Amino acid sequence: MLEHLHVKNLVVVEDLSIEFKSGMTVVTGETGAGKSILIQALSLVAGGRSDSSLVRKGASKAEIVATFSLNLGTELQTFLEGLDLENKSECILRRVIASDGKSRSYVNGSNVPLSTLKDIGSFLIDMHGQNEHQLLLRANHHRLLLDDYAGTQKQCEEVNNIVNNYQAVKNEVEDLQNNNSLLAAQKELITHQLNELIQAEMTQDELDNIEDDYKVSTNASELVEKISKIIDSLDNESGVNNVLIESENIINQSKELDSRLDTIHSLLASAQLQVQEGIYDLTDYLGKISSQEDNSVQLSSRINELHGLGRKHNCQIQGLLEAQSALQENLNMLGSSSDKIDELLLAQSKFEKEYYAKSKLLSAERVIAGKSLSKEVTSLMQKLGMPGSEITFSINSSEGSVRLNGMEEIIILTKTNAGQDFKPLGKVASGGELSRISLALSVVTSKTELTPSVVFDEVDVGISGSVAEIIGQMLKKLSNRYQIICVTHLAQVAAQGQDHMKVVKTQKNGSTFTQVASLSPKERTDEVARILGGITISDKTRIAAEEMINSSS
Repeated sequence: MLEHLHVKNLVVVEDLSIEFKSGMTVVTGETGAGKSILIQALSLVAGGRSDSSLVRKGASKAEIVATFSLNLGTELQTFLEGLDLENKSECILRRVIASDGKSRSYVNGSNVPLSTLKDIGSFLIDMHGQNEHQLLLRANHHRLLLDDYAGTQKQCEEVNNIVNNYQAVKNEVEDLQNNNSLLAAQKELITHQLNELIQAEMTQDELDNIEDDYKVSTNASELVEKISKIIDSLDNESGVNNVLIESENIINQSKELDSRLDTIHSLLASAQLQVQEGIYDLTDYLGKISSQEDNSVQLSSRINELHGLGRKHNCQIQGLLEAQSALQENLNMLGSSSDKIDELLLAQSKFEKEYYAKSKLLSAERVIAGKSLSKEVTSLMQKLGMPGSEITFSINSSEGSVRLNGMEEIIILTKTNAGQDFKPLGKVASGGELSRISLALSVVTSKTELTPSVVFDEVDVGISGSVAEIIGQMLKKLSNRYQIICVTHLAQVAAQGQDHMKVVKTQKNGSTFTQVASLSPKERTDEVARILGGITISDKTRIAAEEMINSSS
């Protein structure tokens, strides 16, 4: 439960520390005193939305620290251990809001993301605001209430994940189908371009060498003349080769007279060998170019053809085979579009089957929970001064389409008098009746298994008289199971509290300050009397207040 709350520099609160007890704590104060700030502080420290306007004027930051005691072996302790945030039997939540609007969150001294603070806060405190009766007029809120009561939020999220996957696949199928005509035109063009390259019957060796071959062919006669001359100078009777052979023989003979000629003999022998190999290679080359003398016309025509293809595909002729491969790959992809559609349709069908299977299970749980919740809320409505009234969670299933949040539309219907037909809340219930229905829903749907502390912020608005006394008794009975913190403007509710706090606003040196004080028995009587009688408290009003408090004990 909540044991201590420390608030610093939040709106009109400068520095405030509050000790909380078990049971039912009521919080009262004059209109505008700042009761909502206490609720806002609890909301912030549990992960609620913040902004820079919440920081007290002139302060650099606002800070809220809430200390909760924990029972051993709770689900929250397991959760904290999983995040390495456990702190024995205590949980301390801290929220710091800077004047620039940025905020930091801490759990047991460790900095955590806001989402983690919010998750942990949901285990510790359950808040019911004074405007919840307005939410009852929104149809989407009805489903949230039922799923919250039934504990089917996770199942609903699973259904929504399936719906999102289904819709993504469906959109992809539609895109492919809409592009079919465009794909056909692309396929025809690519097929034509690919066939043109295939018919050219190219090899990479040809593409790499054809331009050099053409140069050789157009200059073949000149090359033949020059190469022949070189061969003749190397290999005739007085040519270099014969000179080297004769020189090598002479040196070979001479080295017997002087061994220092061995190195020179080796050099001459090597030179003669290289000259001989050069003669062989030049002779081979001469034979090849001699056959190309009459091939220049064909090579010229082939080069023109290949350059033309290169211009079409924006590449050099050496890259034509790569272009051909790329076209083939694109054609394969386009050719598989129908296969892709079939594959996606199978996936879509699978998601659809999963959707209906999970949605039917979700629907079954909602129907059971809807009957139970309707019965419990209706019973409380009778006690809250609405005899003959009933409420029902109408669950209308529709299997026509895959949709978010399940197959059904969930609407709260009510009748406020016996014999009437069930109708939507907004068409039947008055403001006061909506407040009572909201309170009944708040009491029934409070997460007692998860949250040891429950806050009610003026959920009794629009209620008075004997009904107010019943509400007080109801909240007090609820406090036997867990801690209740109730902000109220009703004396009948305030009298039921086991601990009574008063919010007071003062002004000093042009600044506004809000304080919260725990009331003594006499102060409590005066406060209940003030609520009953206004600013001037008569003896009769004080006696009535004292009797009201005593009768609630």
